[in-house]
Amino acid sequence: MPSTRSSGRAQPTLDFPRRKSCRVSSRPKTQTGASPAPSPAKLPAAQTTPPRLPLSPRKRTGDENGCNRGDAPLGSPAKQSKPSPAASPRKPRVDENSPVSVRRRLIPSSSPRQPLSPAAAGLSLRRQETLSGSPERTPPVARLFGQRSRFLSVKRALHTAVPERLLARDAERDTIRSFLEETALRRLPGSLYISGAPGTGKTACLNRVLQDMEAQLAPVRTVLVNCMSLRSSHAVFPLLADKLKAPGGQNGLQSFLTAPGPAVLLVLDEMDQLDSKAQDVLYTIFEWPHLQKSRLCLVGIANALDLTDRILPRLQARPHCRPLLLHFPPYSRQELTAIVQDRLSQASADGVLDASAVQFCARKVSAVSGDARKALDICRRAVEVVESDERKKKVSDPTGEPKESRVSLPQVARVLSEIYGDRMASPGGGDGESFPLQQKLLVCCLLLLTRSGKSREVAVGKLHEVYSRLCAQRQVSAVGQGECLSLCGLLESRGIFSLKKAKEARLAKVFLKIEEKDIENALKDRALLGSILAAGLPS
Repeated sequence: MPSTRSSGRAQPTLDFPRRKSCRVSSRPKTQTGASPAPSPAKLPAAQTTPPRLPLSPRKRTGDENGCNRGDAPLGSPAKQSKPSPAASPRKPRVDENSPVSVRRRLIPSSSPRQPLSPAAAGLSLRRQETLSGSPERTPPVARLFGQRSRFLSVKRALHTAVPERLLARDAERDTIRSFLEETALRRLPGSLYISGAPGTGKTACLNRVLQDMEAQLAPVRTVLVNCMSLRSSHAVFPLLADKLKAPGGQNGLQSFLTAPGPAVLLVLDEMDQLDSKAQDVLYTIFEWPHLQKSRLCLVGIANALDLTDRILPRLQARPHCRPLLLHFPPYSRQELTAIVQDRLSQASADGVLDASAVQFCARKVSAVSGDARKALDICRRAVEVVESDERKKKVSDPTGEPKESRVSLPQVARVLSEIYGDRMASPGGGDGESFPLQQKLLVCCLLLLTRSGKSREVAVGKLHEVYSRLCAQRQVSAVGQGECLSLCGLLESRGIFSLKKAKEARLAKVFLKIEEKDIENALKDRALLGSILAAGLPS
């Protein structure tokens, strides 16, 4: 194919304006074997300036591009993003081909500038208000929760943890102290069983005595175990072996406790959790202090008063193995009032709770359980109710003058109704039709079975059997066992029963979730139900 190029003539080259970022050399290429192009100096005058082609506005520079002049209409500035702290402080590249960057570079300094947005300045409006210290622009909710509540010290004082000092437990503290002085300090074996209802100060009193006698008990190896944390009753033996650095197993622990060495003080809290089928764990532990050459001092804590008599009858046949018994009675109304008032005086907040409200709370709690922790919890929740109401008032009316509220009788009565509410009564306050007679009969039967039996849990089959006999004796129509299980489910939804399901309906377990005294007070007002409770289990 013939070539279209002339063999001896150089191709004319037009000098276009080059960009700085262009990598192509400005020197024109020469053809191989051809003569170099004449320089512009040797060209005629008419050809000194090469012909210029019209360029697009994007490629134009200088005054040829109308958008690059200072009198052009101003545009919005480019958005600026916050530099990342991890990024290196390198100078960003400026693209000359970008019209925005060129426009911003060529705007004269005398031209008016666009105001920067708060985001570009690096400070938000909220942060500027915070730095300027103007609280008027801060939302009222933020100001409310940012302030320190005056109820905070009161709530902290009404805690349920181990207090700094115990009231109304001087006799029990002296008994525990004398027991430790006669046994552990003299390296003599012995056992003490502490019983009492929850919240009567058993564990707190023992811990306080141990803290007071810390210097005297320094030579004694003290081991504290909470049996609630054990997966099974037999798991106590490897745990004790690990704490005492003794050989594992019952035999290894027995050999360790009878070997020469310092006295060992073992405290088992919630000891009734070691209850097993044959009671071998409790028997073994109670027999350790009475082994020959034993150096163990045992202190057990549980809620059941008759644990050693009802669960461990073999200890009665061996009088030397019987532990020393110490019972903590429930707190009285005066003692609960003194405890709450002492906590309030520690926080210097005697005027926050009315004396009548404290008296009302103490009277109600002492009549039900005598639990000091429950009384403190009720007072603390009443304080939270007043605090919540005060916050709502401030949010609704932030400009109004705050009034210091006090915890009075209505707030305590409100909390007491939530905790000790009469779940046996009708929710609507009617004549009790919402709580049918069949359900009340089941409650009576379970209450009678709980009183007469050793366990609080009763099988549904046993409950239905007693219920059927009761209905036949009182000439009341009874329901079947399947419907009896459904009634137990309804009572569970009311919060009266607790139901543990099983594969067979008759093997399911039920037990009461509320106090027996509350049930008696709710059922005694009915003539039929009161006579059932007075007569006892049907024959």
